[in-house]
Amino acid sequence: MTDPVQAFLQAASLELAAFPPGSRYQGIPIGRWTAADGRTVVFVRRRTVPPPDRFVTLRLHTVVEGDRLDNLAATHLGDPQQYWRLCDANGAMRPDELIDTIGRALRITLPEGMPGATDA
Repeated sequence: MTDPVQAFLQAASLELAAFPPGSRYQGIPIGRWTAADGRTVVFVRRRTVPPPDRFVTLRLHTVVEGDRLDNLAATHLGDPQQYWRLCDANGAMRPDELIDTIGRALRITLPEGMPGATDA
């Protein structure tokens, strides 16, 4: 069975638009792989999680019962869809691990690579 999205992209010879600003995939290149049968598969190349030391800490948040990453991102970053920035800044591959432990200190940071004052 053919993936309808892949079929559409191939038929229209479309180049995927850049991801929207603020997306964790912004700036990640699109790849193409050609199967032995000539079928082309379009995919997003792997995104590498940056090392936490590339982030300047603004403040710390202590995890409490009922915390959710989207709510924390809305509160501290102004956008619930930016929860992935909390993951990056705290070196989390699995988002839920950040709120699994009550009392854990989460770093709230500037975006990656943005210079700032010394860490909090």
